[in-house]
Amino acid sequence: MIPVDTSYVSGVALSEIDGKMRMLLMKRVKGEYWCHVAGSIEDGETGWQAIVREFKEETQIEVPNLYNAQIIDQFFEANVNVIELIPVFVVMCPPNQIVELNHEHTEYRWCSLAEALELAPYPNQHAVFTRVWSYFVDRPVNEMYRVNIS
Repeated sequence: MIPVDTSYVSGVALSEIDGKMRMLLMKRVKGEYWCHVAGSIEDGETGWQAIVREFKEETQIEVPNLYNAQIIDQFFEANVNVIELIPVFVVMCPPNQIVELNHEHTEYRWCSLAEALELAPYPNQHAVFTRVWSYFVDRPVNEMYRVNIS
């Protein structure tokens, strides 16, 4: 049997940078690969509370607008024999959002979709980024996806 782990969340930040919509990618210290914000759900937290905390910890972004991306990132972690199911959120940041990385990342970039797909190494990241771009950049954001964080 393969256990399923649902203790993580992830989030994609979008911001209009110099007049063009961009997606935030960061280079992780561990593994040296490009990724979006992700982390563990702590005891007593909901998924949305965890991603708001993770954005603050990893980027110093205070989440102004949070959306359910309507996609679950999933992958098999072979070295521990676990299937990971990770809900994805979208953070709609103000224009020219400032980022201050913590110790988990060495650099960041605000990317077009094409740039993000080029940098990110994993097929599931590509699926997440493509879906987020399609539903949050290429068309008006559906307010039904908004997460009430008050």
